Parts: sequence; C-alpha cells; structure tokens
Amino acid sequence: MEKKLMKGNEALAEAAIRCGCKCFFGYPITPQTELSEYMAKRMNASGGVFLQAESEIAAINMVLGAASTGVRAMTSSSSPGISLKSEGISYIAGSDLPCVIINVQRGGPGLGGIQPSQADYWQATKGLGHGDFHVLVFAPSSVQEVVDMVSYAFDMADKYRMPAMLLSDGLLGQMMEPVVFPEQKSEAIEKPWAANGHKNERKHNIINSLYIEATDLENTVVERYKKYDEIKATLPDAETYMTDDAEYIITAYGATARVCKSAVNLARAEGIKAGLIRPKTLWPFPSEIIKNATENAKAILCVEMSTGQMVDDVKLAVECKKNVEFFGRTGGVIPTPAEVLAQIKKLGGIE
Repeated sequence: MEKKLMKGNEALAEAAIRCGCKCFFGYPITPQTELSEYMAKRMNASGGVFLQAESEIAAINMVLGAASTGVRAMTSSSSPGISLKSEGISYIAGSDLPCVIINVQRGGPGLGGIQPSQADYWQATKGLGHGDFHVLVFAPSSVQEVVDMVSYAFDMADKYRMPAMLLSDGLLGQMMEPVVFPEQKSEAIEKPWAANGHKNERKHNIINSLYIEATDLENTVVERYKKYDEIKATLPDAETYMTDDAEYIITAYGATARVCKSAVNLARAEGIKAGLIRPKTLWPFPSEIIKNATENAKAILCVEMSTGQMVDDVKLAVECKKNVEFFGRTGGVIPTPAEVLAQIKKLGGIE
C-alpha cells in the first residue's frame, strides 16, 4: 500500500473520513486547527457534512444531535475547548450515544500556551463531565497510530454506545510522518436505537438523558457500569518494550513514550537494563499489563508532559508494592532522552 507523508492532524482527519465519519462539527483553536481545515476541504466531496460552529459548546451539542440519528460524528479541539465541551460530553454519555472526540492537547491551565502537553490526562480519564460515566480514551504515539486508532475509536464507540476520545497533543498533531491509510469503508453496524425516522415500521426511538425518578436514573447508571466492567476486562492495551529482563521500567504514553524509548535505547547501550511500558488505552487503564510487566523490576519511572497525572494510576496498578518515581516537564516543554536517561541513572543510583 502506498505511503503518504502527512501532518498528524491532517492524517487523523483523512482517516476519520475513510472510516465513515459523516458529520464534523468544530471550532478553531491551536494546535488542532489543521484538522478542522482539512475536514472543511474534504467532507463535502466525500458525502459528509462540515460545519464550523459558533462555539465549542455549540459544536458538541451538534455532535449530540447527529449521533442521535445514528451517523458517525466527530469533533476536535484543544485543551480549553474540551473544557467548554464537557457538559455536552456528559449529555452524550448520558444518552448512550457513540461519537469520537479529539483533544490535541496544549499547555495549561487557562489559555496557557500552544505547545504540546499531557496535562489533560485527569480530565480525559476521570473528569470529562458531570455525573457517573466514562469515555474510552486512546493514546497514539505516532502519526500512523493516530490513523489506526481513529478507526478503532469509532468502532469501539459504536460497539459500546459511548463517546471515545483520542488524546493527541501538539507534537503529534504538528509532526509529519509517512502513513498508510486503510481502504475506504462505510459504516456497517446496525443502530436500531437511532432516532432517524420510523416510517411507521418500528416504535419511536427517543434519545434522552433526563430521568425524573431517582430510581430510574440509578438503575440506568448501574446497567451502564456493567458495560464498563466488560470494557475493563477486554479493552486495556499497552506496548511493552525490553521489559523481560528490565530492572528499571519507564511508563509513558503518547509522544512522551517516543522520547522514553530513545532513553531506554541509550540506557541499554550503557549496560543499564531499562524497559518501557506504553499504555495505548488510558481508559480502561492497562493495570494488569503494567503489574505483570513490572513484577521483576527494581523500580518504575513515570514520565509525562505534566506535573504528574498518570503516575497515580501506575502506583495503583502495582498496588504500591514497587517504588514509583516521577519525572515530567510541563507548560509545553518536551523532555529529552538525555534528561530521562539521567533520571533512570538516578533511580538506580548509577553514577
């Protein structure tokens, strides 16, 4: 298959179109704007709908409406914009609707900066809106994986009738790498729940997240969490790199994992037995994979482009039985392989 050199944001947009996305609603914000621009150029020609909404709040509610009809719908933004979308995301989750949400993260809090960051981990995995709910969260680390994961995100969102988020960042969104795209496919899954016209051939479908009776809402949430339990048992995924004999293991996701893989290679060249675990799913978190892969390790180093958000989940994964240290850069600063190598040496007391 032919390889194309593309920027991460544009490759993501093309992949979404090829896997059957029919509606895109967004609002400009750096560093994800190229994604929206690409959609604006391609969606109409591919038989879809592109609309630049008047705000992030409007965009996510348009996604809710489109998803209610059963079509594949997507929105994208960067960190402050995702915060504005949080109420609508909760409504979508409460209505049991599938959609894909892209967050090309930037530094924060507030307006922060436009450089890469991973400081939205807590927001994505633990607090993406009010109420009891989760969204699927996928973390690519290359432009090719961005392409592959957006298709998977749509498929899993449809399968489980829930929102899925692709947690990218300014580095992945702006870098250019060769990618191979899958063949164009149309959405095949039946959606008998969709509100798309009944033609007097079936009962009326009502899409709703409002429950007046407390017991009705409780029962609905309890049933939804049974689905979440199934997801936690089947979907966690992570890459392990040189962990079989590793004494010092790094945990990192997304673009930061690329830096850490280079640091592991540098450490190995110096005779230091280092390894890497890269979560591909942030929710559900790959706790068992991390626990098993670190069983013989002396210590763990969690590296993030934040002040430390995933580190708590890593500690829980190993049941606090291993020494877990943290190293991070924040505000848009990207850690270097040399910095991470220095932290590995510090962890092992190596001069």
